[in-house]
Amino acid sequence: MAMDQAGAHPADASPARAGTRFNSIVIGVAGTLVALIAMRQFADLIGPLFLALNLMITAYPVHTWLVRKGTPSWLSAVAVALTVFAVLIAMVVGFIWAVNEMVGLLTDYGDEFNKLYEQVLALAAQFDFNTDAIGGLVGSIDPNSILGAASSLLSGASGLVAMLGVVIAALVFMAMDTPGMEARMRRLASNRASIAHAMGIFAAGVRRYWLVTTIFGIIVAILDGIALAIMGVPLAVVWALFSFLTNYIPNIGFVVGLVPPALVALFAKGWQAAVLVIVIYSVLNFVVQSIIQPRFTGESVGVTPTVSFISLLLWTGVIGGMGTLLALPLTLLVKALVIDVDPRTRWVNALIASDPADADEPHET
Repeated sequence: MAMDQAGAHPADASPARAGTRFNSIVIGVAGTLVALIAMRQFADLIGPLFLALNLMITAYPVHTWLVRKGTPSWLSAVAVALTVFAVLIAMVVGFIWAVNEMVGLLTDYGDEFNKLYEQVLALAAQFDFNTDAIGGLVGSIDPNSILGAASSLLSGASGLVAMLGVVIAALVFMAMDTPGMEARMRRLASNRASIAHAMGIFAAGVRRYWLVTTIFGIIVAILDGIALAIMGVPLAVVWALFSFLTNYIPNIGFVVGLVPPALVALFAKGWQAAVLVIVIYSVLNFVVQSIIQPRFTGESVGVTPTVSFISLLLWTGVIGGMGTLLALPLTLLVKALVIDVDPRTRWVNALIASDPADADEPHET
């Protein structure tokens, strides 16, 4: 009897373990959905607060450098916060200016669009194409409809300005906490070493992501601006600035930055110039952002293109427009809290990291 019970125990335990695992998965999925729904309800607060946190994390090494040079810790924190605030204001003002210039320019191309519309219909008729379908396609790029979209974007920019109030308040309080942050992290490391390690990985990844994205965004913007200026495309400086700002949107930022100058080139210079703009932007984007930039970004930040794209869709749906800007940092935070904090789950890095060779042991930089 005892032998029968002993022999039956392993067989009975396996379904029990499977049931426990299934329940854990169901609870985890349900908890994730509840968390995402809750985040959606407070998106207007979460987005600006997380943006402010990202900016302070990125600028924190400047604070530590100033302290090492003898600057009082509180004064260093204030200087860093003011610098971050100035950079943020400059980017918002630049975005509003670029969109405003685009709105003003597109109103001047009504006649050019009508000529293009007639030429396309005439060419379609020569080859016996469906002129109604082609006319509807060409009509979708009517400057009036584009102007409406640009005006809506400009209205959205005013909403972005309103969110600056939350970001500024967050920066003020985070600056007050900055002088004691190093001591807090040491205390955390002594009590919860794995959590402190994961937070260090997150901070290093966020810092590298923003710095590298900014540097290569500037490089691409300068090259785009030079190419557009040589071609004689109107408002080359505006499109260069727009290219720099949209570079912060992963995956689709390149397309968003390409559409306005390509349309302006089409209306101002003809279809050949528009095609050339598309080719130049595509080549620069592929060479700089797909070949060179990943080598500098580092594998501690990199995730696969699929994970990056899914992150963009997910976080945009959860926190709205700010999700396009914060998609990868939010993904890095989730990765740190769920995967990097527990050595047993780091195998997931092999599936999501851009280079799985270094996925098992994440490191700080």
